[in-house]
Amino acid sequence: MSDDGLEVRGLSKRFGDVPAVADASVTVPAGAFLTLLGPSGCGKTTLLRMLAGLEFPDAGLIRMGGRTVFSDREGLFVPPGERGVGLVFQSYALWPHMTVFENMAFGLRVRRQDRATIAEAVRGALAYMQLEGLEGRYPQELSGGQQQRVAIARALAMQPKIMLFDEPTSALDPEMISEVLDVMRELAVSGMTMLCVTHEMGFARAVADRMVLFDEGSIVEEGPPRQIFEAPAHARTKQFLSQILH
Repeated sequence: MSDDGLEVRGLSKRFGDVPAVADASVTVPAGAFLTLLGPSGCGKTTLLRMLAGLEFPDAGLIRMGGRTVFSDREGLFVPPGERGVGLVFQSYALWPHMTVFENMAFGLRVRRQDRATIAEAVRGALAYMQLEGLEGRYPQELSGGQQQRVAIARALAMQPKIMLFDEPTSALDPEMISEVLDVMRELAVSGMTMLCVTHEMGFARAVADRMVLFDEGSIVEEGPPRQIFEAPAHARTKQFLSQILH
């Protein structure tokens, strides 16, 4: 596996008696785009949060960028800020009392970057996302699409090796969805390693390299989009696609 890839082995997490994620294993090569599918509550978000370091797994192994960031056998847990991962939430997660610039600079300041480095990183990410001129605005002064693009820009300013997206368009009005999906397409083309939870089936089919179907905390099926859509091997996959596509 390349230095910028992701490897997950036997990852598990329980909340009380409920298995949120059960013995999940998946590999994402560097530059690949993996889409996570499945009904609500099946474990997709929990998996992303464990990869980002926001949830502590019960068991398993996570390797990112050629190094282990979690291992129950080794007693190893690398903090979120040291994993090189960007996580974009469905609810934007922008601080309302901070300007766009302050929102984007916060994580870099936590890393004790100097002012010039922070300013360069923020402006570069804003330019990439075509958000120049919005540095001084507050989140409530932006459209939903702009807020989500700021959230993506904030993650990119940290120069992550892997980007995680948790239903990034679910809180958007229909007319704003395309602008966020276009940004994600550009990231995929640029070679960013990405995992995305989404119900945007057309987007997933067109952009993803591989797809994984989750159900009740377990991986039911994995394969390239064409196989998943046209010749799914598992009855649960067929049922889910039938419901989501119709």
